[in-house]
Amino acid sequence: MRIKHRVLPLAVLLALLGAVLTGCSGQGGPAQGGAPGPAEVGVVTLAPRSVRIERELPGRASPFRVAEIRPQVGGIVQKRLFAEGGEVKAGELLYQINPEVYQAAFDSAKATLAKAEANLMTLKLKAERYKELVAINGVSKQEHDDAQAAWLQAQADVAAAKAALESARINLAYSRITSPIAGVIGKSSVTEGALLAVGQAAPLATVQQLDPIYVDISQSSAELLRLKREFGQQAGKAGIPVQIVLEDGSTHAQPGKLEFTDVTVDAGTGAVSLRVLVPNPKHDLLPGMFVRARLQQAEVKDALLVPQQAVSRTPKGEATVMVVGSGDKAEARVVEASRTVGNQWLVSKGLAAGDRVIVEGLQKVQPGMPVKPSAANTLPAVPADVSGASSPASAPSAASAASASAVK
Repeated sequence: MRIKHRVLPLAVLLALLGAVLTGCSGQGGPAQGGAPGPAEVGVVTLAPRSVRIERELPGRASPFRVAEIRPQVGGIVQKRLFAEGGEVKAGELLYQINPEVYQAAFDSAKATLAKAEANLMTLKLKAERYKELVAINGVSKQEHDDAQAAWLQAQADVAAAKAALESARINLAYSRITSPIAGVIGKSSVTEGALLAVGQAAPLATVQQLDPIYVDISQSSAELLRLKREFGQQAGKAGIPVQIVLEDGSTHAQPGKLEFTDVTVDAGTGAVSLRVLVPNPKHDLLPGMFVRARLQQAEVKDALLVPQQAVSRTPKGEATVMVVGSGDKAEARVVEASRTVGNQWLVSKGLAAGDRVIVEGLQKVQPGMPVKPSAANTLPAVPADVSGASSPASAPSAASAASASAVK
């Protein structure tokens, strides 16, 4: 009887232990053995829009006009009649050279002309009388010929005297040195009492017209050729607006205008020169100042922009994106993305309007995997150089295009 009482509790314990183990294994089975669901990804639906291709190029400001003030006659400077760094008008008197010598030469030339004109009158009357007398043999033909020759000589003397008088008048006028253009005049290299000479090396001062002002920039010929090949002759054409960025990062108040693109490529740099005409009423731009010119080089219609985080590169250098294909499965696409526009890539091949591009959760998907698409939490901002006008095929606005990124 004692043996039976010891065996029964052991059987009960074994039964209880089996039940516990069976219950534990039944709780975790379905969760551990089930297949994983589709990966959740954030997508952006592509919508075409008009895009302005802009480029920022370095440049330097140069004056619209420059006039070096130089003496055209020699003499002593009597007066300097301008303030250094001030504005002068065209024709304004800048320096006065001692005019006494030139005034005397002018008066002498004037007297010489009066004497020549008086002599001309006498010889003219004599030639006319001899012409009548020779007809009746009152004078010889030789005397008549001499009178005619003397009259012609007197006419030549009068012409020479007039020329000498005009030369003296010009030299007298040159003693007053004036500004040929309106602008800002720099420092003077001479003071009162300085002796000036014709042909001296250093100019007396320099006048520069600063409103408007030129900004000279350069662009590589290869880039210009590529733009023309992609966008036609509209690339880099004259007349397009140009925004000027100053050295401190601020933007010039008034935009400039592209004047022309040079037809010659610099052999040393391989660059083409471009010149921009910029209004400069407050003289914020000064000659020699380094600036950056932001100019529109082309406009692309129905462009597709893809966020930069969605584009990756293969070992061969090909640009690829992941899109949501048919059946909500991930699909890899090889695209052509040659330039950035703001914080996005401009894609010219490989994608179409309406494609759903994966921008979030890329690390969780592989080509062919099922995905659960939804609108991306952080949509890319519309870059500043994208025009507000949309093409007919695009969404009505940037905001509506963002809302349309939600996948059906």
